[in-house]
Amino acid sequence: MRKARHKGPEPTDHEMLAGLVEHVGFHNSETGFCVLTVKARGHPDPATVVGCAATVAAGEWITGTGQWINHPTYGRQFKARFLRSSAPSSSEGIEKYLRSGMMRGIGKIYAHRLVRAFGDKVLDVIDTQPERLREVSGIGPVRARRITEAWAEQKTVREIMVFLHGHGVGTAHAARIFRTYGNDAVEVISRNPYRLARDVRGIGFKAADAIAGKLGIGRTDTSRLRAGIGYALDEAAKTGNCGLPIDELQALAAELLGVPAETVRTALDLELAEGAVVADTVADTPCAFPERLYHAEKQIAGRLVQLSAGDPPWPAIDVDRALQRAEEQTGLSLAAQQTEAARLALTSKATIVTGGPGVGKTTLIDTILRILDAGGIQLQLCAPTGRAARRMSDATGMEARTIHRLLEADPANGRFKRDGSNPLDCDLLVVDEASMVDVRLMRALLEAVPNRAALLLVGDADQLPSVGPGQVLADMIASGAIPIARLTEVFRQAARSRIVTTAHGINRGAIPDLRRQDRDSDFHFVQAEDPETAVARIVELVKTRIPQGFGLHPVRDIQVLCPMNRGRAGARSLNVALQAALNPARERKVERFGWTFAPGDKVMQTVNDYRRDVYNGDTGEVADVDPDTGELVARFHGQEHAYAFGELDALTLAYAATVHKSQGSEYPAVVIPVLTQHYVMLQRNLLYTAITRGRRLVVLVGQKKAVAMAVRNAAGRRRWSRLDEWLRNLAAVKRAKGASSDERPRAPAPRDGLQASLLA
Repeated sequence: MRKARHKGPEPTDHEMLAGLVEHVGFHNSETGFCVLTVKARGHPDPATVVGCAATVAAGEWITGTGQWINHPTYGRQFKARFLRSSAPSSSEGIEKYLRSGMMRGIGKIYAHRLVRAFGDKVLDVIDTQPERLREVSGIGPVRARRITEAWAEQKTVREIMVFLHGHGVGTAHAARIFRTYGNDAVEVISRNPYRLARDVRGIGFKAADAIAGKLGIGRTDTSRLRAGIGYALDEAAKTGNCGLPIDELQALAAELLGVPAETVRTALDLELAEGAVVADTVADTPCAFPERLYHAEKQIAGRLVQLSAGDPPWPAIDVDRALQRAEEQTGLSLAAQQTEAARLALTSKATIVTGGPGVGKTTLIDTILRILDAGGIQLQLCAPTGRAARRMSDATGMEARTIHRLLEADPANGRFKRDGSNPLDCDLLVVDEASMVDVRLMRALLEAVPNRAALLLVGDADQLPSVGPGQVLADMIASGAIPIARLTEVFRQAARSRIVTTAHGINRGAIPDLRRQDRDSDFHFVQAEDPETAVARIVELVKTRIPQGFGLHPVRDIQVLCPMNRGRAGARSLNVALQAALNPARERKVERFGWTFAPGDKVMQTVNDYRRDVYNGDTGEVADVDPDTGELVARFHGQEHAYAFGELDALTLAYAATVHKSQGSEYPAVVIPVLTQHYVMLQRNLLYTAITRGRRLVVLVGQKKAVAMAVRNAAGRRRWSRLDEWLRNLAAVKRAKGASSDERPRAPAPRDGLQASLLA
């Protein structure tokens, strides 16, 4: 007779479960959601447990409260409302735990050796007698140090979780909290829980507010109201604003806090009185700004006006003669617009060169640099991203660096070694893709430019503004405070490209020709009336049609660019679909923070990492995943960098990315979903930016109606910034006073051969 399977207890609302974790089937450290196989006390068969835990590993002992449910697909499981894990105590549990990959430096082999050497006292040895680890064959000083550091981190994370759970917050962010505050985490949170929203990426104001409530901080407590104002301004900065109209700020903060607007006004007055927030006007609208962004814009304006005063630091140049020599060297002659732009740049101390694709910006800059380099002028070239810097190097034959590298970012504190007291060594600084540079980075860059040096900013003002706060290049151009060279003439060769002509047409408000094109066209439209169809066609294009038709590699050469992250045809969903098609998960893989990473995956860095010299928006690939050491190795710009599994929140898949993240980059081919579901982000400058990222091929996939919506939406989203007005006002004051001869920087004495090289 067949033995009846044990069905377990009937469902109740408040059951207890305790047992040994046999296997972690799934764990998302971003949300904490996990699926566990547990050898539960009092149950003869392994139980499936679903719930949330910040960290969990095989071999740990868990306790939970919840209820038994019958899932329609996965059957009977324990749905935990609350889970708490504790360190294993048996030899069996300890070995499972050490083999789980939770502790860097220990894999299956060393887990077995450690348990064989120390039995169930392994964790005590690691904790109190770490020097004894050297008794185990194969464990040297480096591995021993990694093991003890990993155990210390796990202990602290567990203590943080006990604290958070004790205050009613089931969060999966304990590891990030530990990395931010270290051993002081509990003390910092207890003193001011609202720091979490400001300091720890991924923890929002609401999560911090929940902790504050459990700590006894009331809804109208001054610290809560002031934190809400700061958080509202931080959220505004994430959407590009340097400040907000005061009425808008009060309404946003009141909604966020769930309190009357007049209560918020009282707290705002305190913030203004103490200088944490600054009040000023933008186009006669009363606004409030975070103190750091307000002064950053003011400093940018002052520095630009200062740098633009006087003559460039080289002797006067016969521009016509110099251009003739450059033409003889390159075989390329400049058009009339380019010639006037070169004349402006060679005779001004600060210049902006702006224009769209195909108008000859690269040829112009190359010519200017050739002329100055021949005269021994010290040149520095930079761009916001690694891709843009490499493209600049290829075009000019001169070294170009990212702005972060140029300023020598200090991994220890995230600051720059180059500043006003340690300026750059150059006579001319050239900044390409200047539209990408936000307020914070531009302030740091201009501070490091020596007073004698000239400045040349190059960019397309019609592209999207920076991801970070401000619209620096657009404000500079609008102010008229700096000499501007606008290139508008599309050259004959570029005019044969439908990518170029379509981009310029969109910029003028012309809806592109979306009819079927010849095979040799570089711009195409593929109809897809719904997101599901669009996703299927995008996958087919990237995996098969473009590689076969154009000889391009599906991962290295083709980039999918999305208006937004969310939605069925958003970047996140497309990344999952493209990964499944292009790099099905292999045996060596890791699941963290909602992503699965495997060797060969295309990834993007999402935060600035000064230690690794890898920055937000940089793309690379996964070179290896090692569960034994708990590390993923990613390759960026030819350099390999190891990431602990707990650090993988800094990476995301990059088969698809948002258009904002693509700024400063060019790709052989881009595929762009354009659907009405993206209506919130369908803007002319977004579509223009996306199309101009493609070098050899651009394919739009979606609805003609959505393309028309984007082209007609020229307004975009207003950004609240004050740089334009700062520049106008300072430039007006400078003109009114008239620059005295003492204020004008003098050209240095000519170096050997310099006069002969630059003068007729």
